[in-house]
This record gives sequence, C-alpha cells and structure tokens, in this order.
Amino acid sequence: MAPQAGMKTAPKGPAPRAARTFFDSNILLYAEDSAFPARQKKAVELVVEHRRQRTGVVSVQVLGEFYHVATRKLGLDPAIARAQVEFHSRFDLVEPALADVFEAIDLQRLYRYSYWDSLILHCALASGCKVLLSQDMQHGQVIDGLTIVNPFRAQQIK
Repeated sequence: MAPQAGMKTAPKGPAPRAARTFFDSNILLYAEDSAFPARQKKAVELVVEHRRQRTGVVSVQVLGEFYHVATRKLGLDPAIARAQVEFHSRFDLVEPALADVFEAIDLQRLYRYSYWDSLILHCALASGCKVLLSQDMQHGQVIDGLTIVNPFRAQQIK
C-alpha cells in the first residue's frame, strides 16, 4: 500500500552509525574557542555525535595537547580545562607504548608529517579508526584505510 498524502512512513531502519573516528586536539580546542563561532559549532556537533554513537577516539597525547593549548592560548581556567580533559577521556582512549613510538617514527619517515602528528596517525590506525579529524594534516589523504578529514575545510567554515 502506497502512503497517502500527509501520511507518515516508518523509517527504513536505524540511522547509519558514524565511522570510528579519531579526534586531533585542534578539533577539541575549537569546541572551546568562541573566537570562531562557526568552527566552534561544527566541533561541538562532532563531539556530541561521536559521544552519542560511541565512535570517538582520542589519545593521551591529544588530551595533553588540549590541556596545554586550552590553558596557554585560549586562557581557559585550569580547573575547567581539567574537567574538559576528563570529559574527552570518556571517548575510547589510546595509551601509546614504546612500540607505538617506533611505529610513529616509521610513519614520520614515510609520510613526512611531524613526529607528533605521526603518533596521532599511528594511534588512529592502531585503534581501528576509519576517519581522523584534523585541521593540521592533508585533507582527503588516505593512509592504510584511514581518511584524514578537515571538517572545517569540507564545509568551508571560517
């Protein structure tokens, strides 16, 4: 039976689940930065979406970078920044070990990113992510099935 005018139809299944996604610290920082309202809005939407769907991943490095920049450059009160680190640590958390350092060095030599960006790349790959959200890396580059996405560039958000 075809639906009649004004008749609501049932959805065809659950909404598609977002891909397992690794957050670079710059995305988390924009969620706190009211100087760029469009980017802040997009960053908050991403954090909320991936928390709700339990598809977000961060590393200890990302949390440390977030705290450092939030308190130094954004002027966030250290207690508030700490609370935000606690909040973001509820994403799946990657804690690199010595072997991860060597893997990051190998990625750095191969792709010419900084060591710290290479460690983020490795943590994203090792944790099974399909997407890495970062403003600092090459948008659209695919490394071993991991796609780097600048969520602000994709939407031309200023």
